Amino acid sequence: MKISISGIRGIYGNDDLDLHEITKFSRLFGSFIGKVKKDCLIARDTRPSSNIILRIVIAGLLEQGFQIYNLDVAPTPVVFRESRTHKSAIIVTASHNPLEWNGLKFIIDGRGVFEDELTSFLSGSIPPFIESGELFTTRSNYISDLMTLLEKNGYLNHEKKNIGVDLGGGSACNYAVRLFKMLCEKVYSINDVESISSRTPDPTTDSLSELRTLVSINKLEVGFAFDMDGDRLVIVNDDGTKLTPDSTLLLCVASTLSHGLRRYVTSIDTSNTIENIIKSYGGSLAYSKVGESNVVKNIIDSNFDAGGEGSSGGFILPNFTMCRDGLLAGAIISTMDKKMRNECLLIAKKYTQIRSKIPMKSNYHNIIIEKIQNKFKDSYQLLTLDGIKVLIDDNSWVLIRPSNTEDALRISVESEANNTHLLYKETMEKVQNIYEQIK
Repeated sequence: MKISISGIRGIYGNDDLDLHEITKFSRLFGSFIGKVKKDCLIARDTRPSSNIILRIVIAGLLEQGFQIYNLDVAPTPVVFRESRTHKSAIIVTASHNPLEWNGLKFIIDGRGVFEDELTSFLSGSIPPFIESGELFTTRSNYISDLMTLLEKNGYLNHEKKNIGVDLGGGSACNYAVRLFKMLCEKVYSINDVESISSRTPDPTTDSLSELRTLVSINKLEVGFAFDMDGDRLVIVNDDGTKLTPDSTLLLCVASTLSHGLRRYVTSIDTSNTIENIIKSYGGSLAYSKVGESNVVKNIIDSNFDAGGEGSSGGFILPNFTMCRDGLLAGAIISTMDKKMRNECLLIAKKYTQIRSKIPMKSNYHNIIIEKIQNKFKDSYQLLTLDGIKVLIDDNSWVLIRPSNTEDALRISVESEANNTHLLYKETMEKVQNIYEQIK
């Protein structure tokens, strides 16, 4: 089981994550937020285990006297948006993790929990039963709110396109097609039935062969692939090419720059392309640790306009949703001028990224990072904001950091196309050699 600001995640139904753990974490969170207001929004993704877990969450909050508002199946950004009228929310989801995984994502004041809040509620206590709460069903105004935002900020003055969407059988199924039919000339959809999908939950690692074929055969302008809970978005270009996750953030940043935004925060594993385009508009960029809540905290603390995570295909517009929002990102890109999009992608071709991971228990992570730091510290500039980032030259970097969602060490490399694979190979060999020596 993995516990972090990204939530509680594990393989459901065995000793890793069971109903006892779900009950415990739900009750602990309820105890923590109930000191302010006993009002909680709940929702789930479409995993096979999500419905039963949602029932356990409901029971844990009812016994603490909560007013519970149930959205049932809803994308994570929709829950974040709607949670602004409540003090808190819990989503049953493991986001992009494999289907056998599940978990809980916690929301306070319309945003994910910060590290100090996570520590506080996990170390809290569960009060005795006093009275039972009430359960209500509720609906979302997310799509109408998003259309209002787009119209107000001048995004709807565009030539309507023909697009394709791959919903991955996830919680965006009942939202994305409705949204894009308002924005586009024609929408072709696949994997658009809840819980039924021919691909894996994570579009950043899946080949997206069906969506690429759909776009190519029908000569579509663009294709969008969503993960299981709708916060990640990966793009297929009009020639059927799957773009990198960083391209999602790049295009959203470019479009919002053209509409007047200037101040951004991105996670430290984001492509140099993002920084380059922000600077070309005279904007500013700050980096945060990887993790949606870390990016959001920096945006709030510094009063920045927007941000995101390149590695997860995530864009964050805090005045609308304080999370990665795949629906918002898709809406912005679908209204984007084709000439601007192609210019951005041409700039992005200068860089190539490789992102991988080495599965290992968490107790090895810090030891390996420390030893890697010792190997590089005399030759390169190092950043230790999150793991260790080695700045090789103006166009090249290596990042080694612990995963927030799995028992794994993540290895990210960016460089010019002819150098990336060699740099990645050398980095992996160093990490693997250290791991073999200490395990």
